[in-house]
Amino acid sequence: MKKLITFLSISTTVAILALPVAARTSIAQPDVVIQECTQETKDALYAEFLKIRNTDQAKAYDDAKKYLACPPGEVTEASQKIVDYLKKWVKAYEDGTKKIRFRELLYKEKKYPEAYALGKEILAAEPDNTMVTVHLGANGYLVANNPSLAAESLEYAKKAIQALDSGKVITDWEELGKQDVAVAYLNFTVGALTLEKDPANALKNLLKAAQFETPLKKSAATYGYIAGAYETGPYAKLSDAYKACCAGKEETPESKLALANINQIVDRMIDGYARAVALAGTDPAYAKQKEQWNDSLTQWYKFRNATDTQLTGLKDLLASILTKPLPPEPTPLTSLPATPASTPASASGTGTGNGTASTSAPATSTTTTPAGSTANKTTTPAAGTKPAPKPDRPRNR
Repeated sequence: MKKLITFLSISTTVAILALPVAARTSIAQPDVVIQECTQETKDALYAEFLKIRNTDQAKAYDDAKKYLACPPGEVTEASQKIVDYLKKWVKAYEDGTKKIRFRELLYKEKKYPEAYALGKEILAAEPDNTMVTVHLGANGYLVANNPSLAAESLEYAKKAIQALDSGKVITDWEELGKQDVAVAYLNFTVGALTLEKDPANALKNLLKAAQFETPLKKSAATYGYIAGAYETGPYAKLSDAYKACCAGKEETPESKLALANINQIVDRMIDGYARAVALAGTDPAYAKQKEQWNDSLTQWYKFRNATDTQLTGLKDLLASILTKPLPPEPTPLTSLPATPASTPASASGTGTGNGTASTSAPATSTTTTPAGSTANKTTTPAAGTKPAPKPDRPRNR
């Protein structure tokens, strides 16, 4: 499947712990034991280390390891300070190298099991490292097919969102670029990984993810997910409640109000599927998903606009949908408007968007379903059985 998004490529200025790629293999090497550990040799190693520690850290690391491999000899206050400093420097260098390697595995090599294993190792030593938690959470939707990693990444994403919402400040967003990008992908991960089991709450995360100026905002899959979340979450719940109270019965104020709330959700579903279809365009990689989205879009549009037999309004909607802001989740209605509108949704939008119930046969209070109609009775279509298509794998952000 085509990659869903493009990660931001950031040329990061790394502080003292940065090191060239070629040097990163040195950590895996065994400690170097030198044959001669005279004081003169150790002094030379330390002097060279001080000279190059900011310019050639790989060589400085090697010199520090050689120094520390020597027997301590006579321990003085000065020699102990040198040993303590070198141990601290070596640990910082190794920790920094792990973090660089972690991000390489995640963003460049896309070796997700290895990246998550190394990330977990880093967090074991630094449980409050929010940046590593953010990286693991923001990339979580990419491991959706790995149940173990998906469960871990979902928790990382939730924890990262909580930390950022509580005011956690991060000055260097590394590959993610900025906080908005991180927040968008963290919410997308939560939405994508909880959509099947908890679509109503997943919808809130997906809508938030689509608000930021990131590649997610221009991804067909994002809106396929949003439409699917509306359909399997709020719509399914309202549809079941409608069937319990009103299906097969004469129209009443109660059934009209129930239908008005359902119509609000259907309008959002139409909006989401229309965006998915429009953004998929002629991309062959989205051909199969586009067909599914278009089928759902047509079905729901006919439900709301039964008199538009030529689907003229739908064609106009598809041509203009990307110029319109994404509508928020509707507020449930507690009463009907004073004068319910019975006009089908216009080409400029999908329904009124204000909860006004729109029926396809207002003269007889009949609402046509995708499968047909019933005279003098109201009914709603069943929620679609096709699952929301999953997002593609990303390029480097």
